[in-house]
Amino acid sequence: MNKQNLSEDDTSAKFITPALYRAGWAEAAIRRQVAFTSGRIIVRGKLVTRGKAKRADYVLYIGHFPLP
Repeated sequence: MNKQNLSEDDTSAKFITPALYRAGWAEAAIRRQVAFTSGRIIVRGKLVTRGKAKRADYVLYIGHFPLP
């Protein structure tokens, strides 16, 4: 298997998620593709838009609290 030909999703499914399970993380404590901002507000004159939301590939939780 050539790791350079794998997509980001393939890499996550084949390497990262199994490593989290082996490290003892439960499925309920792992969230994937989490948006943690709504995107910054851009004001130009009277036009207001929102930029792209920032996302994390993985966020690990202990109880209801995300790890920093």
